[in-house]
Amino acid sequence: MRLPILTLTAIVTLFVAADAGAQTYDPRYPVCMHVYTPGGFGGGGGDYFDCSFTSLPQCRATASGRSASCDVNPYYAFDEPPPAPRRRHKKVH
Repeated sequence: MRLPILTLTAIVTLFVAADAGAQTYDPRYPVCMHVYTPGGFGGGGGDYFDCSFTSLPQCRATASGRSASCDVNPYYAFDEPPPAPRRRHKKVH
């Protein structure tokens, strides 16, 4: 009785464990192309992101004629200028 329970537990554990998802967005590039792929026979369709573009026009030229759209990468670290230094006021006596 012990062996069937352990076997069943092992099988259930294998089915419940999900694959670790890969990172969808590459943080090195500011623009991503979202490519939509149709499902073939029996399903299997899906979509993916290609984050290898430096500008929206570059991405749109590549996406032209395809089932795809271009978006700004939400994980790209845009270089923001540092805040201006605060002015110090002298006390007048």
